[in-house]
Amino acid sequence: MPDLLELPELPELAAAFTAALHDAGIAVGPDRTRAFARALTLLAPTTTRELRHCALATLVSGPEQIEPFDAVFQEVFGGPAGRGAQRGQPGDPARSLPETVPGRIPGAREDTADGRDRDPGAPPREAPVPLAASPLDRLATRDFADLTAEELARLSELMRALVLRTPTRPSRRRRTARHGTRVDVRRTLSDSRRTGGYPLRLRRFVPRTRPRDLIVLCDISGSMEPYARAMLQLLYCAARATRAEVFTFATRLTRLTPVLRRSGPYDALARAGRAAPDWSGGTRIADCLAEFDQRFGRRGMAHGAVVVIVSDGWDTGAPAGLATRMARLSRVAYRVVWVNPRTANPRYRPLVAGMAAALPYCDAVVSAHNLAALDDFTAALSAPRRRR
Repeated sequence: MPDLLELPELPELAAAFTAALHDAGIAVGPDRTRAFARALTLLAPTTTRELRHCALATLVSGPEQIEPFDAVFQEVFGGPAGRGAQRGQPGDPARSLPETVPGRIPGAREDTADGRDRDPGAPPREAPVPLAASPLDRLATRDFADLTAEELARLSELMRALVLRTPTRPSRRRRTARHGTRVDVRRTLSDSRRTGGYPLRLRRFVPRTRPRDLIVLCDISGSMEPYARAMLQLLYCAARATRAEVFTFATRLTRLTPVLRRSGPYDALARAGRAAPDWSGGTRIADCLAEFDQRFGRRGMAHGAVVVIVSDGWDTGAPAGLATRMARLSRVAYRVVWVNPRTANPRYRPLVAGMAAALPYCDAVVSAHNLAALDDFTAALSAPRRRR
């Protein structure tokens, strides 16, 4: 099987195949082409039979189109033909195809062990289809520090699919429930007026719940700059619905929540860079946590919230000061999640003084160094509180 990087891009492949169907007399528009490309990305077919099912579901609109569709599919991909091939009969070769039909896609052709093409008269067999690995899939496993700004922007579509959920907390609002834990006295007395003042039926209620607040403090110092861009983009794409509070810190604390909410998807990072003058500077984690506690934490922002700190733990201050601030934050917050991309290395040890001082007060430590590792990050957000 050839290298996935040598295969044609997914949009070009979908466009070439649908263009061949159009030349064969099947009406295929841009909407069906987009549906076919999205089906390849979501379903990830691994054989030509699975690929044919994806194409049939998105590109064919009637039974009269199946026969010419199978002829084009057999010519382009060389996989199993239509219903006739499934019964052990060869597909219908009588229909002539225009010269504009593209040749077989590399990697989808059925070759023999010695590298020569298989006999066309032989019965079809399943062939691997490596084209399901789109460029976005390949970027998902690469470290954020190795991605360019253009590649990181291409991941925004996948980041929008992530859902950041926090544990729920009781709300002051309530809702009526048949088997509620408390009696709704007001509604019970109101209903008793229909029965002569006798409360024949007790109305009950349960408190409503709402997601806990999410607060993110992202390190934008020089050592964390590549990962800070990815995390801020994730927060813009996936956390706007949760109304998360976003702060950046290096040598000072900067609140970016208003900037991210007013910005578009393309200029959010640029505006964030202009709003934070200490971008790619030094690191004073303890001082920034103290500033957060004085300006926002004491007002109740961090009480019962899930606090996320994105940093590698490098701090120019004294470790004792960071330990004191982390101890106070852990008492106020519901859960503290530390995101350190360096922990992705199996040989990593928390030998940095700042990380070692903060580690006892963290409920979870995750890497989140690439898109695939963000599953651990989302799971850490929704997990219950750990007793320290």
